[in-house]
Amino acid sequence: MSAPAPTLAPILGPIRRTGPRITTQPTGTASYSRLLNTVRDAGLLRRSPVFYALLFAGLVIALGAGIAGMVLLGDSWFQLLVAAALGIIFTQFAFLGHEASHRQIASSGPVNDRIGRLLSTLVVGISYSWWMTKHTRHHANPNTIGKDPDIEVDTISFLEEDAAKRTGIMAKITERQGYLFFPLLMFEGINLHGRSIATLFGKGKIDGRGKELTFLAVRFTVYLGLVFWLLPFGMAVAFLGVQLAVFGVYMGASFAPNHKGMPIIEPGVKVDFLSRQVLTSRNVEGAGTTAFMGGLNYQVEHHLFPSMARPHLRKAAAIVREHCEAENIPYTQTTLMRSYAIVIAYLNRVGLSARDPFDCPAAAVLR
Repeated sequence: MSAPAPTLAPILGPIRRTGPRITTQPTGTASYSRLLNTVRDAGLLRRSPVFYALLFAGLVIALGAGIAGMVLLGDSWFQLLVAAALGIIFTQFAFLGHEASHRQIASSGPVNDRIGRLLSTLVVGISYSWWMTKHTRHHANPNTIGKDPDIEVDTISFLEEDAAKRTGIMAKITERQGYLFFPLLMFEGINLHGRSIATLFGKGKIDGRGKELTFLAVRFTVYLGLVFWLLPFGMAVAFLGVQLAVFGVYMGASFAPNHKGMPIIEPGVKVDFLSRQVLTSRNVEGAGTTAFMGGLNYQVEHHLFPSMARPHLRKAAAIVREHCEAENIPYTQTTLMRSYAIVIAYLNRVGLSARDPFDCPAAAVLR
């Protein structure tokens, strides 16, 4: 069953129209070390090399089957089914790259980095260094204004103050951004590729810049060359469009439920590690969600123990829930569909701030 909405009043500041903001230091939660020892004693911080070896082998076979399908189908619009399958396969490889970046696969940091760079850059086509920099900042300060890049304004506004600054066509999009969220995700694949490539060509020090540019050049040359060699031009363009759309929607649908609509931490507020990670994260329950989301459904545990291998997250969740109950820390979990509904409703509430100042948001809510 889905857990009820947590009661945040004892430790959260005033509740705004778009959701709670953490404005004060939670108390009585300095117990992370005790929780960590319990999890470690249960053997849940051990690596799972066999699991990852089998998963990698399965994905390589699936990728090979997709390429074989392209060759065998030839000039056929059934190729779009292969394109959709590749969108799913590339996302699954991205999950593996994400786990390597968190040191979940190998015991050696450099080995994990090599695995992550190969999977993320050479296979998926996204800069590993760009992802690591962005994602590390997110983990350090989830849902923290001014520090978490995942709530910075982009096409979507995640904060009322950002939505209120929108003008023109962007204001119209922002007003209905919740309903437009999934359609907009069809362009997220292009956005991820584009932003990571632009970063590699930008200024500043980037670890492995030359290697990643080489990997990306090889990846796109081989992939695009294969698509345009096997298919007529129009079909090849449609193939790439479907693959990128599925990739973008799948990536967004896997990452968005984890924090969107959860409490926001105001600038300058000091929150202990345990409270910060639990209060701003949402778990997603249900059969098959671990495989579908690459373990991201256990977002609370992933944030508390970033190096924990995917097979151990379920057992860790039971320990963390019990610990949070004892410490009176709200622990949030819900179903996948319910999480999407929460995200859409949250984005629409934020989007009200983009309306004309003479169009009263409160009146709109009451209508």
